[in-house]
Amino acid sequence: MSESTNVTWLTREVYDRLQGELEELRTVKRPEIAKRIEDARQEGDLKENGGYHAAREEQAKQEAEIERLEHLLRNAQIGEAPADDGVVEPGMIVTVDLAGSEMVFLLASREMSSHYDHDVFSTASPLGTAVNGQKTGAKVSYSAPNGKEITVKIKSAVPYSA
Repeated sequence: MSESTNVTWLTREVYDRLQGELEELRTVKRPEIAKRIEDARQEGDLKENGGYHAAREEQAKQEAEIERLEHLLRNAQIGEAPADDGVVEPGMIVTVDLAGSEMVFLLASREMSSHYDHDVFSTASPLGTAVNGQKTGAKVSYSAPNGKEITVKIKSAVPYSA
């Protein structure tokens, strides 16, 4: 598997669910919002037409979600977790020592959080970026959102299994 931060690891179940959501947005929701915009447009003056502006705003959000899902699914690594070779990759449960405390998380897409009982960090997160591609035993640092530099030691990385 590529160590690229563009790769998103998903189980088949989550991939299929997201594919279904995308299909509904394209085939059901998109025509619904287009009809609402057209109906509001028929009411006349668009400058003061709150329904028209609300529908256009909803359409923009919906199109952004379609684009996000298309990108996520296009770059998804589906199914089996990577090999257990001691290298941290998406699809692995990672255990780190964080300031003397053990932290366990799944390195995967946030969409996996509904299927995993612990924290899920993406490869785009500061912690995920720091550990992705590193070997068990490595010490890595990353900048927390508050600007503080945090060092963690990778204790283990094992493939996720549902």
